[in-house]
Amino acid sequence: MQIHKWRARMILEFRKTMCWWLALGWLLALAHPALAADCGIKTVRWFDDAPYSFAGSNGEVRGFNADLMREALKRMGCTAKFVEMPWARALLELEAGRLDILPGALRKPERERFAYFSRAINRSPNVLFVHKNAAAIYSIHKLADLVGTNFRLGTQIGVTYGPDFEVLSKTPEFTARLTPVSLRKSAWKMMEVGRLDGIIADEATGLSELQALGLSKDITRSSVVVSVEPATVALSRMSVTEDFLKAFDRSLGSMLADGKYREIRERYVPCKTSVETLGCK
Repeated sequence: MQIHKWRARMILEFRKTMCWWLALGWLLALAHPALAADCGIKTVRWFDDAPYSFAGSNGEVRGFNADLMREALKRMGCTAKFVEMPWARALLELEAGRLDILPGALRKPERERFAYFSRAINRSPNVLFVHKNAAAIYSIHKLADLVGTNFRLGTQIGVTYGPDFEVLSKTPEFTARLTPVSLRKSAWKMMEVGRLDGIIADEATGLSELQALGLSKDITRSSVVVSVEPATVALSRMSVTEDFLKAFDRSLGSMLADGKYREIRERYVPCKTSVETLGCK
């Protein structure tokens, strides 16, 4: 119910903004196929994180984020060079200027110091996934309900889960329930063997990984929506300029206008795409 209300609210909130971007992108696409002069090679972070990025059968990096970045940069006259690294390291490399582009980032004040942020590229809520055994024991309707229980919540190191989580993470009673993990796939395995009760994950990613691991019957998505903040692209202030950011946003706008964004997203995310919410219809 929370997810349905959120989607309806996003449609109303973003309709006018999206119409403006669609019109701008359409005009730009007609004006010239390339939105900037040749800008060389830009490094783009990827990791095994389907449906957003993964290695295809021929070794090529594929996925929604990967294809979106490849196409956006191509329209700018740039070439994407994909560099594999975990999230926490990617943030450090972006800050140092050794990584140019980090897709799928949430815009946070502490990151503004070293990164520019693009327009929104995707809306897939962060939700709480729970093992069936824990679901039978605990009645969880919001994150605050974990306080005072023995629920063990896995959290990825360096990952931001939204404002509600940030507020709760300042209270000892809540942090006592947290178990830091480096990789989300490790958390699924820990849940499988009873070492964790739940984890917060992107809805599309979580469902995809559980299906691939054969854990869809044991671990399910709960009704708890942790955050609905849009994912953006973080660009290193050390290696790109504000003009590059503007050209990058124009490139993304042209993809919305000509249908390429929808084509790429529906190639990997199993739902019809709304260009108004940048999520599932």
